[in-house]
Amino acid sequence: MERKMREYEERRLESVKLASKLLLASATTSPRVGGVDEISIHVLDDRDGIEDMAIFIDKMAADNPRWDFFRSDAVQVRDSDVVMIIADRRSGHDPMDSNCNLCGHMLCDMWREAEQVPDAPTVAFRGPFCLLRSMNMAYALNGAVTLARQLGIDHTIKMSVGAAALRMDLLPYKCGIALGFLASVTEKSPFADLPREWAEYNDETLSNRLIDRLFPTFRSIYC
Repeated sequence: MERKMREYEERRLESVKLASKLLLASATTSPRVGGVDEISIHVLDDRDGIEDMAIFIDKMAADNPRWDFFRSDAVQVRDSDVVMIIADRRSGHDPMDSNCNLCGHMLCDMWREAEQVPDAPTVAFRGPFCLLRSMNMAYALNGAVTLARQLGIDHTIKMSVGAAALRMDLLPYKCGIALGFLASVTEKSPFADLPREWAEYNDETLSNRLIDRLFPTFRSIYC
């Protein structure tokens, strides 16, 4: 029985890692404003990397009183099989020069002269951003969401993941804004109907994961 359960778990993880490659492909081939690639996509599919992000997001909740929901986001990150970070490389410093006024400035030159949001622990993303360029993230996420639905992959999108990824320097390019795409292949979606005692559940799961990482032999024998 134990062998069969282990084989099932291995195949389950293989399936979600394969799905993550397809989701990355769908996000990559999504339309781009201007037809130029400026999206950065990074995938976390190892337990240690995902756990580190969950811990980081949980700590970020203390940086801003309005970020209390980051703690529940950390629970969902911890229960994800794959975390994909999608960021835009140009929206923070290179506007489209279309004078579209979507950002609130009449001209792109006025956008360039605008004061940047200060770098503070309470700030998730330092704007202003060119919204036309930021739309590329939306297109990429839509590509991933559309395919995830077709494949039957449970998924959700999190702002907290993008903010944490930037602070953790996980992206190969210097990006000003990012969003996270979480994916899971389990019988029950970890992104819906969180338990009412999710905070206690989070603490217990964190303790179990730490034991598993630090004392894997001990856990396999006695737990």
